[in-house]
Amino acid sequence: MPLTNDDVLALFTECGALLHGHFVLTSGRHSDTYFEKFDVLRHPKSVEALGEHIAAAVRNAGLEVDVVLGPTTLGIVLAYEVAKQLGVTAAYGEKGPDGRRFLRRQGHVRAGERVLVVDDVLTTGGSIRECVDLVASMGASLVGVGVLVDRTGGTADFGVPLLSALSLAVQSWSPDDLPPWLAAIPVSRPGSTGKK
Repeated sequence: MPLTNDDVLALFTECGALLHGHFVLTSGRHSDTYFEKFDVLRHPKSVEALGEHIAAAVRNAGLEVDVVLGPTTLGIVLAYEVAKQLGVTAAYGEKGPDGRRFLRRQGHVRAGERVLVVDDVLTTGGSIRECVDLVASMGASLVGVGVLVDRTGGTADFGVPLLSALSLAVQSWSPDDLPPWLAAIPVSRPGSTGKK
């Protein structure tokens, strides 16, 4: 049975992965809500359930997929699991020295193949767009985008179906446009954001 938004929200809450406070996101934007995907994706059963949910959404949308592509780091976990559920191969877009995504293992995405890009949390879509560019550079076709959490509430547009395990409109602000109530809360930089 497919997971509902409430099921996925409950899963994040049970894992202690739904946080409230003042956070700087990977995109550089600020938010009062943070989804700590590392705390969810360290549980194999959760990864399996979420991957199965995205794969079911792909099948329900009638998308034909040859390869599932995910950006490093957690996109690798999702790409593997969704590919496993769909019975196809997985590929991983790594960051090169120039900041662009590339395939370290050539031939994992070939011209003409139908590619589903997956990622963990969608805020601005930067990592996804990098993978979309990579798909185009390989001469492959983008057929869909799948995410664990869509913070845009379904408003992001990649020109293909956007499939999410959890879709919520979660507000974020640029650093120079913070509401006073958020600016008064000490800043946290959880997850990989804190490394920057």
